[in-house]
Amino acid sequence: MRAFIFPGQGSQKVGMGAELAGASAAARDVFGEVDEALQQNLAALMRDGPEDRLTLTENAQPAIMANAIATLRVLERDFGVKLAEHGDCIAGHSLGEYTALAAVGAFSLADTARLLKLRGWAMQAAVPVGEGTMAVLLGADIEQAKALAAAAAQGEVCEVANDNDPSQVVLSGHTAAIERAVALTKEYGIKRGMILNVSAPFHSSLMAPAAARMAEALKATPPGALALPLYSNVTASPITDPDQERALLVEQLTGRVRWRESVLAMSEHGVESFLELGGKVVGPMVSRTVKEAQVTSLVTMADIEAFAKEIA
Repeated sequence: MRAFIFPGQGSQKVGMGAELAGASAAARDVFGEVDEALQQNLAALMRDGPEDRLTLTENAQPAIMANAIATLRVLERDFGVKLAEHGDCIAGHSLGEYTALAAVGAFSLADTARLLKLRGWAMQAAVPVGEGTMAVLLGADIEQAKALAAAAAQGEVCEVANDNDPSQVVLSGHTAAIERAVALTKEYGIKRGMILNVSAPFHSSLMAPAAARMAEALKATPPGALALPLYSNVTASPITDPDQERALLVEQLTGRVRWRESVLAMSEHGVESFLELGGKVVGPMVSRTVKEAQVTSLVTMADIEAFAKEIA
């Protein structure tokens, strides 16, 4: 069995998608449709920068999605490898869940771009700049991370945001609480803690205003039928019901991204092959979680062609 998986924020970089756009009309069509939906020349920003504008959450989220969907469209249109025929399930890390839904037809490309633009803006606007941040814990498991977060909170928000793999957990919350957590890492047997260069405390209860905005947006633009089951960030279990998925997309903003558990669940259900489209971010997390998993990342035309030949 094979899972198609999609990266989240942090995988953006200047130049992303340029090679695909230069080589394939299928990729150019994706970037053009996203630009039209957003009334913005996002493709040029992805190609040329500047980096500080691309990194803005409201730009990074639709850009990462567009790059991954362009990769998928090249695979499908140029090489004849259809996701619904060669995949058994899908999953995406944070914003990657929206990409996954677009990949299986639950959202149109234009609607996905608009939803992610709004999601990025709402997440940034939820907390004043400087009041919240995130930190990655290296060499930490989920139980160590939860204990550390509880000790560091001291009446403020300090929560587990991402359970990425058995050795990497991300905390999110008020800046002072996150700084306390980093200072306490050694006391909890954690190898290292590092403050992340992010603009807001994503996937924490501080994102409640963003969740409210997305609830309204998703009420107006609900997901449709899914061509394949999706492993939800919130439940780490397969979802096929669009109404349930709509509620989970709202809950996702304030809840933990249960990526490690999702990978384990997919593996337990028989998935042996994981194919990351548009990045090399979540694939390594899969490898650290399920050692025997076959993990492939498709980023370049050469990657796509090699995979297409492999499964032909």
